Amino acid sequence: MTKITILDGGMGQELIARAGKATSLWSVQALLDNPEMVREVHDEYFAAGAEIATTNTYSVLPDRLGHHGLADRLTLLQQLACQQAVDARDAHGPGLVAGSLGPQGFSYQPDKSPPSDQAAEVYHDICKIQADFVDLFLFETMSSIDQARGGLMGAAGFGKPVWLSLSVDDKDGTKLRSGENLTDILPLLAEFQPAAVLVNCSIPEAVTTAVPLLVGNGIPVGAYANGFIGISDAFDHVGATVDELETRKDLGPKAYADFAQKWVDAGATIIGGCCEVGPAHIALLAQKFSKE
Repeated sequence: MTKITILDGGMGQELIARAGKATSLWSVQALLDNPEMVREVHDEYFAAGAEIATTNTYSVLPDRLGHHGLADRLTLLQQLACQQAVDARDAHGPGLVAGSLGPQGFSYQPDKSPPSDQAAEVYHDICKIQADFVDLFLFETMSSIDQARGGLMGAAGFGKPVWLSLSVDDKDGTKLRSGENLTDILPLLAEFQPAAVLVNCSIPEAVTTAVPLLVGNGIPVGAYANGFIGISDAFDHVGATVDELETRKDLGPKAYADFAQKWVDAGATIIGGCCEVGPAHIALLAQKFSKE
């Protein structure tokens, strides 16, 4: 049977739940206040059965840090977050570390991202920092074709696998959040040949629509949905906090695993969780799929 790779779950929302507060720095706040908590989350995901630790670097970007007067700490925070993931992996034994690279500008707002050639320069500099730690680069929540192109361009030349993860419209999983058709990404995949293409940080129903559109193109497909009801219009700028987003009450581990079964049935071979999907969800996914 086809081997299913188990990703970890969300990091930022898990950290906020444990810290009891949300700030506009999101997951970066834990790196500043309580980095040991980041390591604890990595450890719990590995204990749950995850095979890949995703570094807590999604928001460790020049534009995000610069907004808070922390631009000069980018390298230090990247190294700290990557080392925590590596240490957790090494303590666990087998497993890989994926270097997370989030969207520039703001999540879900690809119109705020710089053009691909400019974005690629920033991503290249970050990949250069991460390259000493990670086994692969994971571009997350890429919401337009040009945004995805910038990531793939920036990761070129490091000799490491690149995973490209796309975020689709919650109301129409056939489209990226930019409004472009999801299938319009296929020429870009053919051009850059990433090691995997995934769908992330959209509601499970939209992910279920999206996955079959990516399967069958010679590139492994993955999926990891979020647990939000949707993305509020107010959550649209650097400085906004996740208090603007509402968590679903109907997406416990069993319900989430039922969605994941649909993704696997459609051909996905990499399964995990995004925001609001925690260790208990990953434990059930590992129990259900790790032997398939």
